[in-house]
Amino acid sequence: MNAKATTPLPGDLENARRRFEQWRQVRKAPTPIPESLWSAAVTLAGKYGISRTAKVLRVAYYSLQERVERAVAPPVGPAMAKPPTFLEVAVPARPTTGECFLEWEDGSGAKMRVHLQGVAVPDLVALSRSFWEGRR
Repeated sequence: MNAKATTPLPGDLENARRRFEQWRQVRKAPTPIPESLWSAAVTLAGKYGISRTAKVLRVAYYSLQERVERAVAPPVGPAMAKPPTFLEVAVPARPTTGECFLEWEDGSGAKMRVHLQGVAVPDLVALSRSFWEGRR
């Protein structure tokens, strides 16, 4: 017998399949898939795999794969959720010209304390800027 035995889909995957089918019945072609449906597909792909999810929901495999990759990729640049907690500044070896302690504190209570020896003013400005701009 060549008939495939059909196993029932997990509840959340079946629910998403129904939502996609319902949207397909009422949409006016060509209409892009709504973000709420894509979001559900990405979540399900993380649970059941991209191939199975794409097949059940009848969406393009590579489109779903791209969205899954974007969802799990770490944020880059200013979109970073949390700034680094430690920043090491490598200072080239040169004769010490002075020594100082600096301490910054912003309104949210974040503090940074630095002990400097022989650091040029441009390095100090860059260090200060990284603290204040990294808190946004």
